[in-house]
Amino acid sequence: MNSLQGKHILLTMSGGIAAFKVAELARSLLQEGATVQVIMSEAATKFMTPVTMQALTGNHVYTDQWDARIANNMAHIELSRKADVIVAVPASADLLAKISHGLANDLVSATCLAKECPLIVVPAMNKQMWENAATQRNMQQLQADGVTVLGPTSGTQACGENGMGRMLEAAEILEGIIAFFQKKVLAGKKVLITAGPTYEVIDPVRGITNRSSGKMGFALARAAVEAGAEVQLIAGPCHLATPLEFTGKIKRTDVVSAKDMHTAVMNHLDCDVFFAVAAVADWSVKNASAQKIKKSDQASPALEFELNPDILAEVAKKSSGKKPYCVGFAAETNDLEKHAQEKRIKKNIPMLLGNLGPDTFGLDENQLLIVEEKGMTKTNKLSKVALSREIIQLISTKI
Repeated sequence: MNSLQGKHILLTMSGGIAAFKVAELARSLLQEGATVQVIMSEAATKFMTPVTMQALTGNHVYTDQWDARIANNMAHIELSRKADVIVAVPASADLLAKISHGLANDLVSATCLAKECPLIVVPAMNKQMWENAATQRNMQQLQADGVTVLGPTSGTQACGENGMGRMLEAAEILEGIIAFFQKKVLAGKKVLITAGPTYEVIDPVRGITNRSSGKMGFALARAAVEAGAEVQLIAGPCHLATPLEFTGKIKRTDVVSAKDMHTAVMNHLDCDVFFAVAAVADWSVKNASAQKIKKSDQASPALEFELNPDILAEVAKKSSGKKPYCVGFAAETNDLEKHAQEKRIKKNIPMLLGNLGPDTFGLDENQLLIVEEKGMTKTNKLSKVALSREIIQLISTKI
């Protein structure tokens, strides 16, 4: 996607078994358009070789403060000045202690101290080391100093124990770095998003639904977190991972039916923006059977339908308390401009985003028609993540 095009990332590696994940991270950063420089502590070289990291990044790997290839022998100055961000990964308990106390007795710690650019640390250690009071004090100091922390998470560790301290996976770290560079245009805001389909029961083994992968709603959730918002994601039945979950800035509620989704939305209306992205079924089966309906050669089952709650319309007409800025979605099969504008007016919302559904169902790209009272604008065809970032930037100017 080239989300990091033109960025220069300096990876400072300390010792730890999680160092093996940095190889994949470096390659992923390059694929996103970044250039990558690596510094390794002596301990780090016991887990990964400098040759490996040099082969992956195409740049010489520095391990010694006194490397003569730096003309003035000030590697910690020269290397830090070229970086847009320094990422300490893995960040051992030892390195975190050094940085938090301003120690600089090797190239890695000296570079982190001499920086002019932002610093991200990605902790990795045994659970007892992570939970130790000294480590927690060091983490509090780093955060107070403005250092960005990614992770750790809980899980099985190399020592065989299970608990907090496990380093994030390379893909999660990449997401965190990309998110770091996004403008925080929704900082301090709360965003509510529905995503995916709903499923309406006919009997215990059958049901009706709308076609939706959930990808657009989840992409918007990711973009909102990247922009600094706190996000409540209400997801219908879909098999997508919660984006940027490790940040603690997103909470997810899984639902099945339209009525379930309605209840969940009404319970989370303390928000600044509401994105109604979910493909909510318009009808449910009034006479759903508690047992499997047996096939009959004589006739089809007589199903009776009833209207589901109109979630977006109900939120839009909210009269008490804080009223969120409402953004609707419409997937049409024809006459997109006509139907989208009609829906925006009927729902009484300031903005509706429409597309021709069959062309984008399940795909990673989308093109939207932005419908407002003042007129309509068509976006370029982009990845759903890139498109979501543009939408979030636009919404930030409306609230």
